[in-house]
Amino acid sequence: MHPLTLLLIIALYFLLLISIGYAGKKHNSNASFYLGGKQSPWYVVAFGMLGASLSGITFVSVPGMVVHSGYTYMQLVVGFSLGYLLVAHVLLPMYYQLQVTSIYQYLGTRLGSRSHKTGSFYFLLSRTLGAGIRLYAAALILQHMVFSPLGVPFPLTAAIWISIIYLYTKQAGIRTIVWTDALQTLFILIALCLLLYESYAHIDTFPWQSYPYVQWDWAPQNNFLKWTVSGVFITLSMTGLDQDMMQKNLSCKNLRDAQKNMYCYGASFIPVNAAFLWLGACLVVVLTQSGIALPAQSDHLVTTAIESGLFSPVAIGLFVLGIVAATCSSSDSALISITTAINIDFLPITNDAKAEKRRKHTHLLVCAAFIVLLWVFYYVSNDNLLDTLFNIASYTYGPLLGMFTFGLFTRYQVHDKWVPLIAILSPLCCLLLQRITDNAIGYELLIINGMITFVGLLLIRKR
Repeated sequence: MHPLTLLLIIALYFLLLISIGYAGKKHNSNASFYLGGKQSPWYVVAFGMLGASLSGITFVSVPGMVVHSGYTYMQLVVGFSLGYLLVAHVLLPMYYQLQVTSIYQYLGTRLGSRSHKTGSFYFLLSRTLGAGIRLYAAALILQHMVFSPLGVPFPLTAAIWISIIYLYTKQAGIRTIVWTDALQTLFILIALCLLLYESYAHIDTFPWQSYPYVQWDWAPQNNFLKWTVSGVFITLSMTGLDQDMMQKNLSCKNLRDAQKNMYCYGASFIPVNAAFLWLGACLVVVLTQSGIALPAQSDHLVTTAIESGLFSPVAIGLFVLGIVAATCSSSDSALISITTAINIDFLPITNDAKAEKRRKHTHLLVCAAFIVLLWVFYYVSNDNLLDTLFNIASYTYGPLLGMFTFGLFTRYQVHDKWVPLIAILSPLCCLLLQRITDNAIGYELLIINGMITFVGLLLIRKR
């Protein structure tokens, strides 16, 4: 498909998103921007959150994982789904009871103001890096398929992308995101289904048994127990302790609706990720049958297949649209949640007019910062961006996991002034541990990080 045709599809899609954003222009207050007036239908939130979790990285990294680890990624996905049940029954009731806008307000209530700001800081660090990687992954694909053939440099592509996201989120914030995410999830699933259908049509037998489903050996990092338990804690950290994901839940009408949202969202995660893995298995067979060499980097499996001429123009167009939709779905809410955390946790103002003005300025600055971040990522490459994302989470979400666990499961108070130091030392200890073990520890590093933070808080508790 010609790059100009793909560009037209992208442009029409962005016009649709901007139209939805401006339809909510009358809901321009801080209450609407942050929590959508607590009127979001739970089923719309659940459907949209699925797309926000998938992101453009899922499109490129999960199918490629079958090359090295087969279907064993599903062990991690099962852990994710179990983690959503814990979020629904442990964290959501607490957030709704406290009536928080930023979930890190809980840390302020339970441990102190410095704990509050430390928790929010780690979220800002985690979400900024995570969202930046997701944006970069998709922007790079579109740059290669659409913008480079048209002579558009990557820095300009990144600036245009973020600017458009800013345009449709600046008015009503989370109220807009709930509906645009649902639309984007629909496009993601349509693109996935069509790619899977056309891939399957090229092979005689679906490769159900070509790769392992479970890794029972203890030594590998993708051991069943390691990945399943890690999946639970990754969900608790990257969803339950993440302002981005929880902000959508808090926009539901009540706790019961938010819990129903979490049940449906968690259950749907298993078949959708299985479909992405099966797509990767089919693509390996199709490329091998066609005499096309598999890419050196697993993240390039899907794009190699797309560029091989094996797919119809409709499938290619939907793939590009799916990448755009997945990336927008995960990135727009990240920009909203980062803006929320900065204003609620670090720049609180009681005057409504001033607070609204500052929120608008902050949102603009956050978007500008993301443009710069994409430019930085442009000069950094990695074989598996999903693996990079989870590794970053192991370091940055660990202190959050330890702080929330300490607050929920102990009655101790702490010397609040020492909490930032504990939160800094914990990831540094994990980094040292990885050096000593020659990076032998996998995603369970997140759990170790949280345990170190927990022990550190015990040491600075008030007697």
